[in-house]
Amino acid sequence: MIKKCSFCGNKNLRQKDVQYIFRREGKMLLVNDVPCIECEFCGERYFAGEILKKIELDFAEIYHNGKKTTKTIKVPVESFVGIRKKP
Repeated sequence: MIKKCSFCGNKNLRQKDVQYIFRREGKMLLVNDVPCIECEFCGERYFAGEILKKIELDFAEIYHNGKKTTKTIKVPVESFVGIRKKP
C-alpha cells in the first residue's frame, strides 16, 4: 500500500473512482469508475497492476474480438499546428 505520493511527497492520499484512458496503436478506450489512489495535493494517481491488466485485456477483446461496449462516443481530433495558425 502506498504511504505517500512519489511525485510530490504528500501523505494525504484517498481512494477514488476515476475515468481512465487506455491508448494503443492509435486506438483508445475510455473506462469509467476505475478505482485508484489519488494524491489530494498534486492529483497523481496510482492504479493496481491487476486493474490495469483487466483494462488491457478488455481493450483487446473490443478491438480484436469484437466485444460490444456499453457506449461509443465520437471524438473530434485537431493538430495543435492547425489550431495555432487560426485567427
